[in-house]
Amino acid sequence: MAQLADKPVLMALIATLGTWGVTALGAALVFFFKEIKMSILNMMLGFASGVMIAASFWSLLEPSIEMAGEISSLPAWLVAAIGFVAGGAFLWLADKLMPHIHFDSKKGDEAEGLPSNLRRSILLVLSITLHNIPEGLAVGVAFGAVATGIEGVTIMGAVAVAIGIAIQNFPEGAAVSIPLRREGLSRYKSFMYGQASGIVEPIAGVLGAVLVSTMRPILPYALAFAAGAMIYVVVEELIPESQQGDHHATHLATMGAMLGFTVMMILDVALG
Repeated sequence: MAQLADKPVLMALIATLGTWGVTALGAALVFFFKEIKMSILNMMLGFASGVMIAASFWSLLEPSIEMAGEISSLPAWLVAAIGFVAGGAFLWLADKLMPHIHFDSKKGDEAEGLPSNLRRSILLVLSITLHNIPEGLAVGVAFGAVATGIEGVTIMGAVAVAIGIAIQNFPEGAAVSIPLRREGLSRYKSFMYGQASGIVEPIAGVLGAVLVSTMRPILPYALAFAAGAMIYVVVEELIPESQQGDHHATHLATMGAMLGFTVMMILDVALG
């Protein structure tokens, strides 16, 4: 592990291939289930949002503030704020440009983003693909930070980020493939589309690791950027979509969010 710490891009690639693999495992649930109860889907989405909120602070934003105080001439809070807002703005722009629809949308709803003639199933996959960009970036930036040698940044902390993202990718994979099956796709196609939604994570992870390991001054900005992008996804997508259905379903979503936050907090504090 210590030897691999000097190879952040390789570590980021391995870690994000792992998170992609867990997405595929979640998507494989479509071979066993055709339907998924609204309450279960809500709890899955709530869990994913809790993990992402916790990771955004303990794994990304807090280290960003600490590092900015060491390597930046600007106030630490300003560096973190710039990166955080930029991350949200990036996802907002991607949301406006990439054609997609949400999982709670009806068949007659129009797609968001640029006009497109893509099938509804592809638009559903593109929606979750947007979620996975900041997740892969967060893992890559975390491993890239290890290579900078900054005090307090450990490889176990980066591993904690990867584990947390992997855990929440399992329900995300199922949340893609099972609704696609309900849309009428075969089990195989639903699985393939579901796992394909995670392919962007290794790409974003390698990119993040390359950038921060070669351009050390941007590290605090990059950490805050990933945090802002993740929070944007949570507030814009995951929480609203998890609050569909009756009170029982929404209560389960809230419990899932609390559980996800707790799991990621424990991972980050214990390992980081």
